[in-house]
Amino acid sequence: MREEVQDYYGKQLSGSDDLQTNACCDQAPPEHLKPLLARLHDEVVTRYYGCGLVAPAALEGMRILDLGCGSGRDVYVLSALVGDSGEVVGVDMTDEQLAVATRHQEYHRREFGHARSNVRFLKGYIEELDQLDLQDGYFDIVVSNCVINLSTDKAKVIGDVKRLLKPGGEFYFSDVYADRRVPAALTADPVLYGECLSGALYWNDFLNLAKGCGFGDPRLVESRRLTIENPAIEAKLGNIRFYSATYRLFNIDALEPACEDYGQAVIYKGTVDHHPHSFVLDDHHVIETGKVFPVCGNTWLMLAESRFADHFEFIGNFDSHFGIFEGCGLNVPFEDGSSDAAVGSSCC
Repeated sequence: MREEVQDYYGKQLSGSDDLQTNACCDQAPPEHLKPLLARLHDEVVTRYYGCGLVAPAALEGMRILDLGCGSGRDVYVLSALVGDSGEVVGVDMTDEQLAVATRHQEYHRREFGHARSNVRFLKGYIEELDQLDLQDGYFDIVVSNCVINLSTDKAKVIGDVKRLLKPGGEFYFSDVYADRRVPAALTADPVLYGECLSGALYWNDFLNLAKGCGFGDPRLVESRRLTIENPAIEAKLGNIRFYSATYRLFNIDALEPACEDYGQAVIYKGTVDHHPHSFVLDDHHVIETGKVFPVCGNTWLMLAESRFADHFEFIGNFDSHFGIFEGCGLNVPFEDGSSDAAVGSSCC
């Protein structure tokens, strides 16, 4: 299927208008990114295919790896955000896409006012990152935009991402997921595969795969239902529902399988650029500036051992354990005859 995907994105598609479904269609960007997107070269934008947003907060000075970078749209946006002290590396397997990306490298250096280009592009397969000039533990962040579903060895990709990340780094990526396992007959269809549908993982298989690769407690940032909007393709897919979702996976080995309560809390200082009033960790952690916000041990670690640490005050430690964090979907499985409701809190 790898050759079919290369042909689909390299030769059959000349622009995003040629896509047959809305699975690889982008959504509205945050306001602070719109001026940067407006400065990108037209050809880079035209040849872009993606299903979400892969520009997390606090990127200045970061080293970022973009898997399946295509025409380089996200690479160049990220290059503006990391600045002269940062670096963005894009990997793609399609010659035609890389030709677009590299052709406009100098244009974007000038456009964003960099003394030297802070991007580089590598040709390669995301399943074979160990064969590229990439150093273990080098990157602060790895991103990907609607590409993992196209991989024929997703476990290898996610495992290599963990190896390439620094401790405390994160894999922040958007992709397509299914509400059930896609039948083999559909995964063999090159159009369905190329449209980012039949290669999509069942969401629960993805969560188990991520945990098996060493990423404890995957966090969902945002999601939306895909409507396909192609009757012929919808008929082939039957009742399978597809979703575009953005996840963040932190490279923190101490993360636990469940959200445990240690009596901890954090206070957001309001110091992340473009986020003065609140910080969004994931779809159920919106932390208001200046407010004491109780958190589970995993959330505490994600903030304390990542690039976000300087933007928070941390209350507590791991000395005392109080069981499962209330509201995290797990409860004590034993009946104790008590009707008292536990005191809830704001994490998970």
